[in-house]
Amino acid sequence: MLDLTIFLNAFTSLFVIIDPIGGAMIFHGLVGNKSITHRRAMAIKTAIISTVLLILFGKYGEALLTTLGISIHAFGVSGGILLFYTAFHMITKQSEESVESTVDDISVYPMSIPMIAGPGTLTLVILLNSKAQSFTDSISIVAAILAMMLITFLLMLFSKFIKDVIGKTGDDLIQRFLGVLLAALAIQFIHDGLKNF
Repeated sequence: MLDLTIFLNAFTSLFVIIDPIGGAMIFHGLVGNKSITHRRAMAIKTAIISTVLLILFGKYGEALLTTLGISIHAFGVSGGILLFYTAFHMITKQSEESVESTVDDISVYPMSIPMIAGPGTLTLVILLNSKAQSFTDSISIVAAILAMMLITFLLMLFSKFIKDVIGKTGDDLIQRFLGVLLAALAIQFIHDGLKNF
């Protein structure tokens, strides 16, 4: 049995911070014109890895970071640097072919970490779980994560159709625009992490 209020709160928060629509467009930009089999495999792996990370980190992440002597703010700075690296290449890439020649498996980096299960999302699931007062609350949070990742997976799977609708020029424009937004988000992660040290 789910607590609908907790489920909706967790789902809404995850939707805002993960941004599955923007993530799907970024996913398409990274896989380019790879085969349908490759795209499907990347979408499945990304969804599974991200789901496992969010569930496990939500439950044990704070204790793990404390044990290692790492603050969540340091985690945010490192995630921001990695995200900026990805954004830089999205903005400056010459063509989809150049990306395809250097990127094969994007499921772990950059899709799962730091884009979907990034410092902001991991911090969020830690906070959500810290407020859980019963088993029902915990199950509701896990259900929200699963629902969010299902939507993210489906949007990644069909991202090529979105690209086909907007065309190559539109896709190129959106990829660079999203790259700029990602760069800004990365700087924000770094700023917040340094500020809270």
